[in-house]
Amino acid sequence: MIRGLGPILAEHHMLKGLAPEHLELLTGCAANAVFQPGEYLIREGEDAKTFYLLRSGKIAIEIAAPGKGSVPIQTIGENEVLGWSWLIPPHQWRFDGRAVELTRAIALDGECLRGKCSEDHRFGYEMLLRITQVMTKRLEAARLQLMDLYGSNP
Repeated sequence: MIRGLGPILAEHHMLKGLAPEHLELLTGCAANAVFQPGEYLIREGEDAKTFYLLRSGKIAIEIAAPGKGSVPIQTIGENEVLGWSWLIPPHQWRFDGRAVELTRAIALDGECLRGKCSEDHRFGYEMLLRITQVMTKRLEAARLQLMDLYGSNP
């Protein structure tokens, strides 16, 4: 039986259709989180200990560009995911994530999840498939941003 944050996790876009026993594993690593406008959830170079399932609000994903400051890559919102670096060594953030407005999320402990993925390989494979979909979407957004920045120069 899924308790606590389980029903909320079950409704999140990334987790739809996940087996109940796998939702139960996730619930054991989950906590509510709230971020104020301007607050950073993640910072490039810092340890990636957590990832976030957004429930409401907006997060600007940015990279530092020499001579340009912070360059926005994508703005994400409700029902989206922030972070995959918790899963991939060396477990460090590759970008910044800043709340643009009041944001509510479910924070998932990356170390807790890595342990559960190691113990249950079916669960680990399922999480890897779902996280790679997030990565693909994020990389496509970065590609489009680079085209906007450099595409018009000969």
